[in-house]
Amino acid sequence: MRKSETERFAVIVAGGSGKRMKSELPKQFMKLENQPVMLHTLRVFHEFNRKLKIIVVLHSDYFYMWNSICEEYSCSVPHKVIKGGETRFDSVKNGLEAIKSDNGFVAIHDAVRPLVSINTISRCFNSAMKYGNALPAISPGESIRITVAGGNKPLDRKNIYLIQTPQVFSVARIKEAYKQKYKPDFTDDATVFETLGEKINIVKGDVFNIKITTSLDLEFAETVMKNTNFTN
Repeated sequence: MRKSETERFAVIVAGGSGKRMKSELPKQFMKLENQPVMLHTLRVFHEFNRKLKIIVVLHSDYFYMWNSICEEYSCSVPHKVIKGGETRFDSVKNGLEAIKSDNGFVAIHDAVRPLVSINTISRCFNSAMKYGNALPAISPGESIRITVAGGNKPLDRKNIYLIQTPQVFSVARIKEAYKQKYKPDFTDDATVFETLGEKINIVKGDVFNIKITTSLDLEFAETVMKNTNFTN
């Protein structure tokens, strides 16, 4: 590797159990356009950068299933599989610990966001390399209200962001952030990262980059892939 190159990593978090889908099959293994969701996700990151070092964090109960999927669908994307933890926080921490270098930048991404675009990944890495971190986000289209004592009140949606992944960080700094103990208010990697006093940098996200958590989400993703000019 040339000295001018920056190391890039991706930690793909795949700890879902399928409970919200009311299915015994975890949602990352459900079929989307005749292939498991997570295969689509891995391929997007591989297409983004063939030198990207990909780490998949998966519950150990599903190692055999994933190996079988890779064999059945001839998955040629190089990646390393790491055992997940009790919580998403623990799983991300395990994934980060598998990165032996403290240099470069790492994208942390939900395995069940298969519609993420190469452009979004590129924007996040480029912005993180400039500012130290990057979070893709979109603005809500609906009116928003918040509960307050005695009722509720409207919020200006221009000041609201819906956060997505991949969230990209300096490897050294995000590793440092994940040395602390888990707290319930750690809702994503950015909330862990900003405890170091870091300013969070938001970049343009993508309305198609949804997180598949329900059967309706899966139907939407199928529709996007079948009926639009969607390309990764």
